[in-house]
Amino acid sequence: MLFRHLSKRRRLLYQWSSAVLVLSLILAVLIFADLLKPVSNSGDSQPTANAITSVLSRGQQVETRLSFKPVKNSGIAFRHFPAIRNSLLPEDMGSGLAWGDYDNDGDPDLFLVNFQHGIVDEKNSQPGMHALYRNDGKGHFTDVTGQSGLNQPDFGLGAAWGDYNNDGQLDLYISCFGANRLYRNNGDSSFEDVTKQAGVGDNSFSTSIAWGDYNRDGHLDLYVNNYVQFEYHSTDKRRSSKQYESETPYTINPSSYAPVANRLYRNNGDGTFTDIAVDAGVANSEGRSLGVVWADFDADGWPDLYVANDISANSVYRNRGDGTFTDIGASSLAADYRGAMGLALADIDQDQDLDLFVTHWLAQENGLFENMTSEGLSNKAGQARLFFMDNAEMSGLGQVSLRNVGWATGFSDFDHDGYPDLWVINGSTLQIPDDNTHLKPQQMHLYQHEPEAGFFEVSGQANPLLLKPFVGRGGAQADFDGDGLVDIAVQVHGGELMLLKNTTKSSNNWLGLRLRQSGANVFAQGAVVTVRSTSMTQTAQVGGGGSYLSQHSTDINFGLGPADRIETVTVNWPDGTEESYQDLTLNMVNQVQHVVNYNGIKTIN
Repeated sequence: MLFRHLSKRRRLLYQWSSAVLVLSLILAVLIFADLLKPVSNSGDSQPTANAITSVLSRGQQVETRLSFKPVKNSGIAFRHFPAIRNSLLPEDMGSGLAWGDYDNDGDPDLFLVNFQHGIVDEKNSQPGMHALYRNDGKGHFTDVTGQSGLNQPDFGLGAAWGDYNNDGQLDLYISCFGANRLYRNNGDSSFEDVTKQAGVGDNSFSTSIAWGDYNRDGHLDLYVNNYVQFEYHSTDKRRSSKQYESETPYTINPSSYAPVANRLYRNNGDGTFTDIAVDAGVANSEGRSLGVVWADFDADGWPDLYVANDISANSVYRNRGDGTFTDIGASSLAADYRGAMGLALADIDQDQDLDLFVTHWLAQENGLFENMTSEGLSNKAGQARLFFMDNAEMSGLGQVSLRNVGWATGFSDFDHDGYPDLWVINGSTLQIPDDNTHLKPQQMHLYQHEPEAGFFEVSGQANPLLLKPFVGRGGAQADFDGDGLVDIAVQVHGGELMLLKNTTKSSNNWLGLRLRQSGANVFAQGAVVTVRSTSMTQTAQVGGGGSYLSQHSTDINFGLGPADRIETVTVNWPDGTEESYQDLTLNMVNQVQHVVNYNGIKTIN
């Protein structure tokens, strides 16, 4: 980022001091100019918010390298929510999608979540159904939903793949408005609903979900976000309030409803789970939760937990390593009270700790929380002090987001220059005034990362078609066609899936990694990888959640710029083992296998 030669602490001091000075000067100039204006008959001579934010806008100041192309002949024929919108909160919140190689052929397959019909409407003759698409690895997908057994209608919101029984096959959890579902992979391209016997059948209003081995016993645990206690009463539809000059019905305002506590399902290792959220200290009972990610923010080997909440403070839970967590929301400086939805992880400043991006509601600016752990500060207990600084404005990610409602998001080095770029899916929660059966569409954002300068919005330059607004919600990234370039899939609310192929031209080298463990946490969820090349050091994590209602591929793609070799690749495996590798091949996906050293791990059928 800016001033990279300075320490992170000093750099941020300079940045924030400069920001305060610049804003003060801007406001002084605007107010002084305003005082010189003649008073109008209406008395309305106050400087507008647009006048201020337009001064802060960065505009297009870089040569765009990124390029994307919507795919039209992928074989995917999917439409989300084939019903008439009825101004009810659960209908407006999703749905998402999940990339995962369920058949172990090396190609990421795609599961698409659907909302079967309107909540108060009669069932359609052909309700909206989930869909599983098998990837042939060449850019084409085949609908295998019928034979998979994943064709039960739900009021579906989120999905995440995870091998909970350590048999080497990805299982699937689906969050819903109503009964959630856990499907066990039978290993023959079919799935069985084991929700009841596993004990994970929450029946609330669940949103994003994340698999992670919080207690490092080799069995994947499951964190499930819950949103609000939504109950439909016909009389509520006559109640409304004004939001940004739009009439907002009571039934789509989340503040109308009380929050619901979240679930942390501990994997018992025998095919069952126990909800220990309260005992572990992560129930988050006051938060209306929409986003979640497991991440070892303080690099102590234990996955911490970040929960993004709507119209309530976010939660930051530090893993104590004894099965419990400490709520450090206030001291972390990353738990402010905004409307938060989507999450993305990356080491954006190459200091070997994970930074966090958070999407927010209208006029609240997205947040880029730079992890300050590497500064070496300690708390009273002698631990590394875990706290963040919101650097969104100085990085170019703040002002540009003011007019949008952000949802799914992700970091990826689209041009392989060694610096993670960023995408954000937007879509309003406000209705079109003349047609309340539709929400206001918004343009997605694609940001190119420029070292020393920050992020620049380049979606129109990457493809003019990306300027077309739509109502976005879920989305996730994967290299679906195996060309080494990471692509994006987007759920359009009430519309067709948008599959965006990365067509960026680059001569830069890259390194692909697919991590696997034998016998426990087979897909290495939570492993942290550091790649050192001749010119830079990069860090990334396998899995852990993020985006919004969605799941990225767990393969890791590192751009290396012009470097033609790597010095070393270090993997901190979830069992605590650290291993280094030098003999990996560039410009391909390398599968790295690890023999775990957990005790007492067994495969559960």
